[in-house]
Amino acid sequence: MKIDKKSIAQKESISVEFFYNNTKKLFNMKLLTPPEIGMTKQIREPNLHRPGLALAGFVDLFTYNRVQLIGNTENRYCNKLSEEKRFSTLQKLLTFDIPCFVITNGNQPCQELIDLAIERDIAVFQMSSNSTKSAYFISDFLEDQFSKRITIHGSFVDVYGVGILIVGKSGIGKSEVALDLVERGHRLVADDIVIFTKKGENILIGAGTDLIKHSMEIRGIGILDVERMFGVRSIRFQKRLEVVIELEVWDEKEVYTRTGLDKMEVIIDDVKILYVKLPIFPGKNITVIAETIAMNYLLKHYGFDAAEELQNRLHNKIRDKQQKGERIVNYFEHDFE
Repeated sequence: MKIDKKSIAQKESISVEFFYNNTKKLFNMKLLTPPEIGMTKQIREPNLHRPGLALAGFVDLFTYNRVQLIGNTENRYCNKLSEEKRFSTLQKLLTFDIPCFVITNGNQPCQELIDLAIERDIAVFQMSSNSTKSAYFISDFLEDQFSKRITIHGSFVDVYGVGILIVGKSGIGKSEVALDLVERGHRLVADDIVIFTKKGENILIGAGTDLIKHSMEIRGIGILDVERMFGVRSIRFQKRLEVVIELEVWDEKEVYTRTGLDKMEVIIDDVKILYVKLPIFPGKNITVIAETIAMNYLLKHYGFDAAEELQNRLHNKIRDKQQKGERIVNYFEHDFE
């Protein structure tokens, strides 16, 4: 099965100003240099670098084009150097075109670093969290900014905590199903255009666009604002994709799964996602079926598969009958109806 999707070009770089403006509240990041210093410099990759070896003088493999993270080790090393040695060491380090420095653990960097950074137009930031947490927070933010984005036409809903993407031909009723799910207490993530970002190896996170947000188009009615109409509990800004449901008009010639043993998957950006092809016709309650798909997914997640359970019972019955040579009949005492 192929989903109609488009890739958005990956960002080649982000400015230090963008990085700071979007992380200062999230990570409690403080600017230690004047606000006009280093903000136009560009960060060109999501990886970080700790310049321990570079401070010690080995710069042959110094990846200077990354955000430089200075933790307790680097900071104490600088403080133990003599003033002359510290100045020459930092001067050599800052001859490289470094995007910015981030000082962790709430440490106060030596004045020589601040002075030379201002001279070289390099911003210096400070975070109160330790180096491990700081590296995790910053890397996660940068990976999100530099990762490839995929747009898919459909409706994305959080149903019982399961991220369900409803796809299908235009006009088949994707938005109507999503609206019915919201009315039943579930949460809309995005409608019409859903943007997915890959996190790690096998996680896709979906969200709406800044322009459309949680608006929805219903044919015959027009544009609806789901948040205003149903309240803040009816929306969420992002969700992990776990199930894709494709709606299609019932086709007598098409073969649809009856037992659920033949699991189908769709691959989106090298991530395997559970796929359900759902035939629709007048009178069929797609909303309840979508809820059932979500609950069945949760049951399988916790180790219970109804189709496999029934298959095992059938195999056990057949085996017992063959071994005993008897006809197995259930007897219900005093049941005369």
